[in-house]
Amino acid sequence: MKLGIIGTGYVGLVSGVCFAENGNNVLCMDVDAKKVERLKKGDPVIYEPGLEELLEKNIQEGRVEFTTNLKDVVQKNDVIFLCLPTPPLEDGSVDLSRVLQVAGNMAKYINGYKVIVSKSTVPVGTCDKIRKLIASKTRRKFDVVSNPEFLKEGAAVTDFMSPDRVIVGTKSKKASDIMRELYSSFMRVSERFILMDERSSELTKYAANSMLALRISFMNELANLSGIVKADIAMIRQGMGSDPRIGSSFLFPGVGYGGSCFPKDVKGLLNTSIEHGYDFRILKTIDEINDRQKQIIVDKILKHFKNDIKGKVFTVWGLSYKPRTDDLREAPALTIIEKLLALGAKVQAFDPVSNDNFKMLYGKVFKNVKLYKDNYSALKNSDGLVLVTEWNEFRKLDIDRMKKLMNQNVIFDGRNIYNPKFVKANGFKYYGIGY
Repeated sequence: MKLGIIGTGYVGLVSGVCFAENGNNVLCMDVDAKKVERLKKGDPVIYEPGLEELLEKNIQEGRVEFTTNLKDVVQKNDVIFLCLPTPPLEDGSVDLSRVLQVAGNMAKYINGYKVIVSKSTVPVGTCDKIRKLIASKTRRKFDVVSNPEFLKEGAAVTDFMSPDRVIVGTKSKKASDIMRELYSSFMRVSERFILMDERSSELTKYAANSMLALRISFMNELANLSGIVKADIAMIRQGMGSDPRIGSSFLFPGVGYGGSCFPKDVKGLLNTSIEHGYDFRILKTIDEINDRQKQIIVDKILKHFKNDIKGKVFTVWGLSYKPRTDDLREAPALTIIEKLLALGAKVQAFDPVSNDNFKMLYGKVFKNVKLYKDNYSALKNSDGLVLVTEWNEFRKLDIDRMKKLMNQNVIFDGRNIYNPKFVKANGFKYYGIGY
């Protein structure tokens, strides 16, 4: 098929490259000319495992191209995906301005039947708005389809190539047949194509992410209680997860969730409920718990140092909101660093892939944070290690090396990746989530 992708962020770029990998001809469009030039040269701009190799391959084989020309994307393709930013506004509502602006602009270029696919995370009723806007500017036939993405950053390519489900929202038989055919090559082993109406599809994305955020927040609350009553949250997690009705996914306590999806989608669903006069109380609590959880590790630091950390040096391992991505959006590390600096502490940090992103985006805000090229160098003269992101290279500790580098032997484990007994047996103080 001939596909157009408008927007080359995480969703747009991964979608475009993976569609191309399965034999489609894909034209990706972005308004950022410098970004487009980098993409043409095979530079994916973002860090996502496996993406750069697929990008280079499909550029060489001529299946994926990049442009800044909206007219070309609309007129040369049969199916056009809107993969545009939908950031949250201050009141928690979703900013649809870019989606609607592009929809309005593309209407005048429609030269035949098109399937216009909303792939961005959007509130219920957005497809209706897009349809009404385009219909007001063209008499050409088209359908608007909801096709939310369920990609995990750090595993986005794998998720796209082997999806656990593909949800398509449309009442059009013609559009649904086209979408089913487009995704058929990704489902050769088993059928995972779920067809529903547009509004149900739009709400499904919010519902899925909010449910996962609920599990994380519940486990964080349970871990905090476990610490008070002297129970072992690791054992509790195993006991809970062995129940097939619950399962083991998203039961790991930590310093809160971040990223581009969970925080935004919880707030987005909450705002939708408010707009329709429904008091979705549990969503308010999820949001509050997550904000509070980012303070937990700072509270443990203050308690250990008797509420005085002025001049103390802390090493932060991990800046991205999760491993295998350089995404810093809503990252707990940012909140923790901000609070440590405000209390007069000094911060030394390292992340395997996010150092450059941190420097570019937050270098002026956190100008006193010193970045290092490896995790152990960042421990020099440190009064405490603060583990925030559970990268694999952080999981095994060189205890003897740490003792030589650090001023004080104390670890604040924000992801519970270390064995408390092992750490304590080797002469370190240990503080985890629930410990």
